[in-house]
Amino acid sequence: MTVEVSVIATSSLGDRSYLASDGTAGIVVDPQRDIDRVMYLAGEKGVRITHVAETHIHNDYVSGGLELARLTGAHYLVAAPDEVGFDRTPVTDGTTVTVSGSMRLRVVATPGHTFHHLSYVLDEARDGDWHPVGVFTGGSLLFGTTGRTDLLGGQHAHELAHRQHASARRLADLLPDGAQVWPTHGFGSFCSAGQSDAPESTIGRERQANPVLRLAADEFVTETLAGLDAYPAYYAHMGVANLAGAAPADLTPVARADAAELRARIADGQWVVDLRHRRAYATSHLAGTVALGLDGPMSTWLGWLVDWGTPITLLGESAQQIADAQRELARIGIDRPAAGATGEPRQWAVEPGQLRELRTADFPALAAARAGDTPAQLPGPDVVLDVRMTNEWVDGHVDGAVHIPLPDLPGRLAEVPAGAVWVHCGSGYRAAAAASLLANAGREVVVIDDMFGRAEAAGVALRSGNA
Repeated sequence: MTVEVSVIATSSLGDRSYLASDGTAGIVVDPQRDIDRVMYLAGEKGVRITHVAETHIHNDYVSGGLELARLTGAHYLVAAPDEVGFDRTPVTDGTTVTVSGSMRLRVVATPGHTFHHLSYVLDEARDGDWHPVGVFTGGSLLFGTTGRTDLLGGQHAHELAHRQHASARRLADLLPDGAQVWPTHGFGSFCSAGQSDAPESTIGRERQANPVLRLAADEFVTETLAGLDAYPAYYAHMGVANLAGAAPADLTPVARADAAELRARIADGQWVVDLRHRRAYATSHLAGTVALGLDGPMSTWLGWLVDWGTPITLLGESAQQIADAQRELARIGIDRPAAGATGEPRQWAVEPGQLRELRTADFPALAAARAGDTPAQLPGPDVVLDVRMTNEWVDGHVDGAVHIPLPDLPGRLAEVPAGAVWVHCGSGYRAAAAASLLANAGREVVVIDDMFGRAEAAGVALRSGNA
């Protein structure tokens, strides 16, 4: 049977895991913590997982590799120099792992994203010889970009960027143009120096499209380091958990909270997160909650915003929403939400006075308001607050806006000037979260629930740079 590679996408974190199989044996690369997805896929294909491979010690999620290897009896391939707290099969540059008569892995050292990063070339037996099918590149060579090089500290970023350049060149020299490229990062993950420019790729395509293969080393390093923005605060906990060896994810249902308990948790300063779409939240929500809908990267922003260890309670329309959010949070090491409640806002309030609305607008409304024609029932925009990341702000922003990236907002609420705040991001998702935080602090707020790309055409004056 021809070797087949299946993608297991975790779009909420911007990552991919992989199952390579030949109809009998299976190799899993960079599995997320919720390994039931992988086990189901292997069972569906009728293959036994014999090898689990990590390209690196991950910073953006808790790995399920150790538990998957324990459950299946698979060999757990981890870079030999990584000082981990569990038994593994140590591999280094040049190691060849024969998986079956038709499939093998060749280990290639590709430092850059981390010091000990590995890539795995997948070879298929054909016509009496081994032929490369593709390469699992982790955080090395991505689609049109590379993994970022500053996650181990800014003091290492320059050296690792040079190594990243050399590693990508090595892969390009080692493999034919037709070899597939299977990265872990690049689909929204903050582990990526940039975002993927295609849904799939080959070595040949990367030669043409990827700056790491088109630029000289010094130019690549300068360009890459200049483009790096902040990354989630929860990353500080991921590497530690993965080096120690993560415990299995506990996805059993969370405790149910009634209206009185929700009120007490909010009063205690705990995080009560509303998982519904931001428009449902705007219509009616429980005062003191934070809007982080499951339609966006909820776990990334929540893990970034919350003080690590703070109890988190989840509100959803259904038990399935709560379970989905619980799974998302387990992937970043938030193991057990404190409680959950389902239904609708009126069921979560002790009294009607606890319910609140959130006013919304779009960029045409902002343009009209700044021209002196504020839409009915909305306050004039005394402050326009941009909660996008710094790179987004520099590329273009509303003239006269105040910039506080969403992750910084909880600690900088006092810096938001007085008056009614109209808050925007790139689409409305982060703006809703920011608006909920502002409203909880007693501010009058309007969410601009609109795509930033529409602002200029709507008549909103923009500027670029840091001004």
